[in-house]
Amino acid sequence: MSDRGCEGAPDLVIEVVSPSSRRMDYNIKNALYASVGVREYRIVDPAKERTTIYYYEQDAAPMIIPFHQEVISGIYKNLKIKIADLL
Repeated sequence: MSDRGCEGAPDLVIEVVSPSSRRMDYNIKNALYASVGVREYRIVDPAKERTTIYYYEQDAAPMIIPFHQEVISGIYKNLKIKIADLL
């Protein structure tokens, strides 16, 4: 933190995909976030009714979670979100 506000990469980024941003969210932003130190990236995809989660620290394949299933954060253990409950 500085007098300019927060600096550095956020720990968690959540993007909601729209048809016009699909390529950017899944490819360009994913690569960018992985390279700058974001720890967890979630792509919420209403068209596919699923959330894709990248845990960059674990260097593992992304997890794909349907909207009706609860998602527990890999970095914030008490953060649980079920997208279906928000719709």
